[in-house]
Amino acid sequence: MDYLLKTEASTYSFADLQRDKNTVWDGVSNPVALKNLRNMKPGERLIIYETGDRKSAVGTATVVSVDASDAKNPRVTITAGKPLPKPVTLAEIKAHKLFADSPLMRQGRLSVVPLTAAQFDFLTKD
Repeated sequence: MDYLLKTEASTYSFADLQRDKNTVWDGVSNPVALKNLRNMKPGERLIIYETGDRKSAVGTATVVSVDASDAKNPRVTITAGKPLPKPVTLAEIKAHKLFADSPLMRQGRLSVVPLTAAQFDFLTKD
């Protein structure tokens, strides 16, 4: 499974992740998003999506480790990947039929969203 992680760029941007190289993804409170974090496995691919002014998928990352011993605060360590060849805006995502049934469309405030391999490939294409 691949996932999209939303972040407010003014709080923690993809550039911050690139600088830090690794981080623990936390600050998640939505029960569905927490379940998605707990279900992550090392090696899974991630898309980093910046909310706020950008509203775009901007880069990739990878799950390094998952400690789900605290169900309300799973500790998922991620490592930075590369910037996307071109940021993909929310409007472009919404316009693509691949995302019609995605929780990204149905639950707009969900901060950890599962992606299919086809959705991940669409977001990372040149």
